[in-house]
Amino acid sequence: MNASPLLTDLYEITMACGYWKTGKAEQEAVFHLFFRQAPFGSGYTIACGLEPALDWLRDFRFQPDDLAYLATLTGNDGKPVLAPGFLEYLAGLRLTVDVDAVPEGTVVFAQEPLLRVSGPIIQGQLLEPVLLCLLNFDTLVATKAARICGAARGEPVLEFGLRRAQGVDGAMAASRAAYIGGCAATSNVLAGKRFGIPVKGTHAHSWVLAFGDELEAFLAYAAALPNNCVFLVDTFDTLDGVRHAVQAAKRLREQGHEMVGIRLDSGDLAWLSIEARKILDDAGFPKAVIVGSNDLDEHLIESLKHQGAAINVWGVGTRLVTSYDQPALGGVYKLTAIRDPNGTWLPRLKLSEQAIKTTTPGIQQVRRFIRNGEAVGDVIWDEMHPAPAAWTMVDPLDPTRRKVLPPDASSQDLLQPVLRQGEPVGRRPILAESRDRAQAQLKLLHAGIQRLDNPHTYPVGLELGLHERKAQLIMEARTRREPHDAGQPDAPT
Repeated sequence: MNASPLLTDLYEITMACGYWKTGKAEQEAVFHLFFRQAPFGSGYTIACGLEPALDWLRDFRFQPDDLAYLATLTGNDGKPVLAPGFLEYLAGLRLTVDVDAVPEGTVVFAQEPLLRVSGPIIQGQLLEPVLLCLLNFDTLVATKAARICGAARGEPVLEFGLRRAQGVDGAMAASRAAYIGGCAATSNVLAGKRFGIPVKGTHAHSWVLAFGDELEAFLAYAAALPNNCVFLVDTFDTLDGVRHAVQAAKRLREQGHEMVGIRLDSGDLAWLSIEARKILDDAGFPKAVIVGSNDLDEHLIESLKHQGAAINVWGVGTRLVTSYDQPALGGVYKLTAIRDPNGTWLPRLKLSEQAIKTTTPGIQQVRRFIRNGEAVGDVIWDEMHPAPAAWTMVDPLDPTRRKVLPPDASSQDLLQPVLRQGEPVGRRPILAESRDRAQAQLKLLHAGIQRLDNPHTYPVGLELGLHERKAQLIMEARTRREPHDAGQPDAPT
């Protein structure tokens, strides 16, 4: 990935210049990254993308050629937009922000911050686009993978999406995120090398077409790769292909090897897999796996399961790595607190006529409550104020809905320190641990929350005191508007 800080939107650079010119560049501020609605209509989301984000933050520097390019940008009068003094400031800029984040693989929900940036406002502003880019996409794919793996009911899911991914960076990010979400392996060899993900694959129809007939092709493949034989059987006639695979498998067995299995990539996968299973079992190959592929997703896999399909390994590509049914997570990054010259933290709130777009002020943390091995609620609270002795949550979109958290529940705060004064803290996370975390986190959720359709809603809300302070800020903001808006209808924002 290009680590240049020019991987940004122009308005981040121009705002940074404005902060510098007005003397606000070093004023401390807090930003939070969160999403407003779970993707795919899902009852949960899997946080992902933090490690690539930390890699990008580690290399954050404006290089001389970056600054030379910025110097060429002009305004509508043809003169430079950015002052030479500002470019000199950027040349010496080094990150000093603190970053707290939810570990990769953590189950998260709408409105909860996945990441918090604290420090000079100019730095927090410049980090916005890439943090959103990385966490939005990776979280989307990890969640899709978790849903697909859930539909597979514990059977291996192989990520086969390289050739359909959105560019090279998209392919690599998707392979990594899919593994965190639960996929057992990838076909992407570079992802295997770079991230330590197991790699798996079969052969293509072109292999069969390169020989005189299907049996010849299978026998040649068995001779060339006797310890890696999964035969693609649907080039001509699927069930004849299974019988040819059996013949090749018998030849392998005579030579001391076993066929791994067959792959079905077209047709009626439910019926074909059942018939293929009969052929394999009758021929003495009950352990041979049946791999199913062909534009699968969680809904098709669930349907095939209901139809009694005999598939026991699932190859999923396009609909996973492109997040086919929802192309974007919609995460946002908002300023929620700023420190005045006297050192006092002041909450900040964006007001909107759409309740879902009105932001939550303060320095936010998420506390998860667990009782009898089950997560029972997440409370967003403000670290600018002491934690309450008793916890009551208020639905941020419906203040009449409230829940008192059980006093005997254990709890943990989800945002953890990952950067202090621009330097990493703690050990670098291991990818397999993030994958294991996702599985452990899903076990904390009631089965109804994990349903693919119409899932039960997991309780998430604002801590009562934070809700009351937010309501007060909204009232104050609306009161300030009234002299200007008297007699005028509210405009959408």
